[in-house]
Amino acid sequence: MTGLRDRQKADRERRILHAAVTLFRDRGYRAVRLEDLADRADVSVGTVYNYYHAKGDILIATVALEVEEVVAMGQGIVEDPPRGVEAAILALIHQYYDHSLKYLSKEMWRTAMAISIEAPDTPNGRRYADLDDKLRGQVIALIARLRDRGEVRPRIDPVPLGELIFNNLNMAFIEFVKNDAMTLEELRRSIAAQMRPLARMIAMEDA
Repeated sequence: MTGLRDRQKADRERRILHAAVTLFRDRGYRAVRLEDLADRADVSVGTVYNYYHAKGDILIATVALEVEEVVAMGQGIVEDPPRGVEAAILALIHQYYDHSLKYLSKEMWRTAMAISIEAPDTPNGRRYADLDDKLRGQVIALIARLRDRGEVRPRIDPVPLGELIFNNLNMAFIEFVKNDAMTLEELRRSIAAQMRPLARMIAMEDA
C-alpha cells in the first residue's frame, strides 16, 4: 500500500507541475490562479496546497524540473567532453541554453529570478540558489576534466575559472530572458563570441 500511495502522490504532483507549465506559458504566470491549476490537474485546491504553499513555490518547482534535467544531460558532456576547449565549453553551455525554454517561458524565468532576488533567504530563494550551484559545479567539473585530459593549462584553477564562466553564461541568459525578441540562436552566437578568446587563453598550445 505504501508503494501505491507514493505513486499516487508522485502522479498528483506531476499533474500539478504539468498544469503549471501549460497554464503559465499560455496565460502568463500572474494571470493563473491556484484554482485554475487545480482544475487543469484534476485535483482539489486543497491538494495543491498540500504540495505547495504558494504559486511562487510551483514556479520555482518548474525551474527545478528544468535544471535537474539539464544537469542530468550535461553530465555526459562533463564525463566525456568533445575535443578542444572551446568546443567542450560551448557544448555544455549550449546544452543549458537549448533546454531552457522546454518548460518555462521568458516571462516565467523573469518572475522566478525576481522571486529569488527579492527573497534570497526564503525556501524558494535558497532552492533557486542551490540550482545555480549545481550548474556552477558542473562548469567547474568540466574545466577540471579538460585540465586532467591535458587540454587546459596545468596551472589553471578550475574553481575560479568555472565560476567566471558560469557567471558570464548566467548573465548572458538573463539578458536573453529580458529581451523577448532575442532568439536562442542569437544567444548561442553571443556566448560563443565571448568564450572563444577565453578558451584560447586557457588551452594548451598543442591541445
